[in-house]
Amino acid sequence: MAVLTLRTAEFATLNGVSLPKTDTAVTYPAGALTGTGTVQHVETLSDGRLAVLLDATPVHPVDAGWPDQGPDRATLTTPDGREVPVLDCVVGAADGAALFLGTEIPVRKGTGDWAFVVVHVLPEDAGIAEGDRVEVRVDGGHRAALSAGHTACHLASLALNRQLAGAWKRDVQADAAGNPNFDALAIETTTILPGGSRDVYRLGKSLRRKGFPPDALLGEMAAVEAGVNATLAEWVASGAEIRIERESDLLTGMRRWVCDLPGGTVSIPCGGTHLSSLAAVSGIEVRLVSGPGEGAAEVVMETRCT
Repeated sequence: MAVLTLRTAEFATLNGVSLPKTDTAVTYPAGALTGTGTVQHVETLSDGRLAVLLDATPVHPVDAGWPDQGPDRATLTTPDGREVPVLDCVVGAADGAALFLGTEIPVRKGTGDWAFVVVHVLPEDAGIAEGDRVEVRVDGGHRAALSAGHTACHLASLALNRQLAGAWKRDVQADAAGNPNFDALAIETTTILPGGSRDVYRLGKSLRRKGFPPDALLGEMAAVEAGVNATLAEWVASGAEIRIERESDLLTGMRRWVCDLPGGTVSIPCGGTHLSSLAAVSGIEVRLVSGPGEGAAEVVMETRCT
């Protein structure tokens, strides 16, 4: 599902109903797959589909600011019993007069006097009206696969940082486990996939100036890969507990992924969905592949969780 980039200011007060002034309450961080919400706003997008805002939802939206995890698959059930598919789900923002979707949001998340909302994109014939109470149901299998992929992604990045820790020539920012944060300093893109992830790292002059010699990875790919996989096997065998700590149920509330690894508890800011324990995992493995990038070498880390 693609991220919407539509600005819909011309429909901002459709039927004389103002846009929400508070953020959407979200229940997916707690693992919810079902819920009930009141329709706060409905407007027609330029392609004819409907943007529907609820006061609360279990549906995880894609955030254009960091679109690593895509939207949930879900349906809304109308008061008359019709099941309507959610065609897309994105983060939006409203200033009380206009609704902006995806990359068209002009302010940072959490900006005062703005409401940050989950926008459910429905077919034009959905027949949903403001004030309706609707039932929301998320595809549990797809959610579980993305949650496994996101958890594996975090663990793989921590294991990679640990494996490369001895290569740094300067002090740099540390990751949640206290190791030099190669992942944060070299990352180009991250994509969460069902049951895995794909991370692309750039090894150029900027990283070298920070104190990381690219040959420490490029020249030792097989050894680094083996070391990362050994660490991941140790962590999976521990059956570590995982939880999402959150300061509130609002979309903009700070959320942190917390995992009780054998070497200590790690905590990473994260707005995605995750497994609740590594006991449900039989294995996590990575594969490292290098290649030329634009002006610098690139390394792709493909992670699979089973």
